[in-house]
Amino acid sequence: MAEATRDVVREPDGSLTEYSDVSVAGDTVERLLIEVFGEHWAAISAGPVIDGAAYEIRFTGAPKLSMLDGYLTIDTGLWHFHLCVNDHRGPASDELARIRRVARAAFFRTEGGSCAPTVWGLRLWNGRAEQMITVLFPSPQTELWQDFRRRYAGG
Repeated sequence: MAEATRDVVREPDGSLTEYSDVSVAGDTVERLLIEVFGEHWAAISAGPVIDGAAYEIRFTGAPKLSMLDGYLTIDTGLWHFHLCVNDHRGPASDELARIRRVARAAFFRTEGGSCAPTVWGLRLWNGRAEQMITVLFPSPQTELWQDFRRRYAGG
């Protein structure tokens, strides 16, 4: 696998976030998320993490995973969410399908943050560059994050 595309962003709070991009072509993101949520649900937390709101949702049991028209559904039984991780054909226009699908996926490491000294995660953005979800990996045991990053982002 080729070396990952990397960029470093200085966040408004002064912390530094290094991103390692994952290819969004084909079913790569679908396979990645099925592995993350299907096999490692107990170790991760997930949800949007934006300035002013952080949803760090933990799973109490293995979620049921299903695919329909490009959407991966992660269903805990009491609640669920959908992520457009593959080609969406439904009644949407080509433009809307492009906006809904994951347009960027990247593993990240943030250092110097106010909540934790270092955070390891995976973030997805849609075709409007809006955050879809952040998956946070266990800290300080980073082996899981490193394994995923090596296999999916070439780093």
